Amino acid sequence: MNTLGKWLISIRAFALSASTMPILFGTALAVVVGGAHLNIPRFLLALVGMMALHSGANMLNDVFDYRKGLDKQPTPVSGAVVRGLLTDKQVLAGGIALMLLGSAIGVLLAWMVGPTILTLGIVGVAIGFFYTAGPIELKYHGLGDLAVFLDFGVLGSLGAWIVQTAHFSWIPALWAVPMSLYVIGILHANNWRDIGSDSGLSVVTVASLLGDRGSLIYYGFLLFTPFLFVTALVVLHFLSPGSTLGMPPALLLTWLALPLALQRWKRAVNRAAPAQPTDFIALDGATAQLNLVFGLLCSVAVVIHGII
Repeated sequence: MNTLGKWLISIRAFALSASTMPILFGTALAVVVGGAHLNIPRFLLALVGMMALHSGANMLNDVFDYRKGLDKQPTPVSGAVVRGLLTDKQVLAGGIALMLLGSAIGVLLAWMVGPTILTLGIVGVAIGFFYTAGPIELKYHGLGDLAVFLDFGVLGSLGAWIVQTAHFSWIPALWAVPMSLYVIGILHANNWRDIGSDSGLSVVTVASLLGDRGSLIYYGFLLFTPFLFVTALVVLHFLSPGSTLGMPPALLLTWLALPLALQRWKRAVNRAAPAQPTDFIALDGATAQLNLVFGLLCSVAVVIHGII
């Protein structure tokens, strides 16, 4: 494998949808709902910055998981350290470099837009860095789900909105909740698979607290609540036409992702006797694909609403 391939594995390229979808969605909302004129340079900076921060966080996660004795056995979605393609020191240096790059882009955007985005960025970088880094280690103390919900969901969408509009709004934060739940789903599928090894090393995750049966129920909640959430906000749009929080009917387009959600649910239910050996092992990667489709449908729906 060439050097580029090793680093793509290290940054977990398959999971970058978790960071790119909120940026696309928040930008679309800012233009269509917020009335902003699309600023392409700011959009590209926000996109690259978020991808750099997410990739850096993934790499740091791989390093600290490896050093803590987790993820010793490679899976189809393992990073480069576990696979022996790169050393933990190499990946640590790469992760820090990407975190610094993302932070530098955030400072540049703050200079362009204002201090609000800087405050948001500081919170996001802190969550990403201390996700597995000491002394806080959010992931190892049951706070990983909340961390990714904020960092690669709500805050990403809100940040993209602010980059375009230069002001705060609850709309992008609330409307990003459905896709943010799928980001949790990616992490939960990973932690669910690793309950045995995590518990043995005194690592506390939501999955280890819930156990196998509870994790199945929780995963179902994460899979299907987004559709109900979107529907509820569309109903709010009709019941309270003056509300700025109600979603337009075009967002019901996200229901097209339901068959994919049902496929992932089937994998989860049949985890003890999978149709394919990797069905449950690679459930996190499959959930990332669902997140990508759902996020794209959200953004397309917003654009359609704007056109109509």
